Amino acid sequence: MGSFASGKYAYMISDRSGLRFPYTEMVQEWNGSWVHISEFEPKQPQLQPLPTSADPQALQHPKPSRTAFPTPIVLRNNPFVMTAASKTVTVFTGENEVLQDSNPWSTGDALRFTEVKKPVGGVAINTLQLETTLNGNITSDATTITLTDASEFPTSGFIVIKKTNTDSSSPNFGDIEDETIEYTGRSSNNLTGCVRGTSAPAYGRTYSNTTASSHNSGAKVFGSYIITKVSETATNDANSTQSYSNKFTISLVSNAASTETGGGFFAFAGPVNQRA
Repeated sequence: MGSFASGKYAYMISDRSGLRFPYTEMVQEWNGSWVHISEFEPKQPQLQPLPTSADPQALQHPKPSRTAFPTPIVLRNNPFVMTAASKTVTVFTGENEVLQDSNPWSTGDALRFTEVKKPVGGVAINTLQLETTLNGNITSDATTITLTDASEFPTSGFIVIKKTNTDSSSPNFGDIEDETIEYTGRSSNNLTGCVRGTSAPAYGRTYSNTTASSHNSGAKVFGSYIITKVSETATNDANSTQSYSNKFTISLVSNAASTETGGGFFAFAGPVNQRA
């Protein structure tokens, strides 16, 4: 079979415009039409769309959202400042420096102290940590709770009773079932006006209620202090007034014996119920 001529001297009529153009300047479009290179149009992409499928509606490995437990924070070294003959205690969350905003809590929060290392100003460690036990069994609807020693507990506030599910036949065996309780009065070692299965405010918010349940004599009980946030102002580098807080105050039942700053390092302050 013979070869075709190069067409360098030939002409071709455009299928689009009907005009004559040099043969060597003609190109073929997607639909088979021969047009001059100046008239060429590529195929419209929407004429041949890519295959599509429905958008996925669910994750293959979903995990439900959760609210993290409220956790305690480490206070500064020797965070407690006692004043002789005063019930007011100043607690520093960070170093006492201007514009250091290290206090995450709000006035009215109920805080529990743990890991206090030594007494301060004649105030015992147990007075700050408010740890005792139940003196007698209680039912889930009891509104008066007797403690082994409530002498240093505030006259109103929140407590948490520690409890772990020990029923091996229960699907909740081993679960932590701590109960937060609000009380409105204290008479000797009795807490009165108890609201069962509640929750205590912390970090400026209130968490989900706990479940009221029965508790056995000897169960651990932890108390708390209602705090007052101390805010201050200072001029920052931008020459504007800035508010900050690095401390709060609590009120003891009894006066401190002496003026002293202490408590040791790695003392914690946090919510009443750390398994809310």
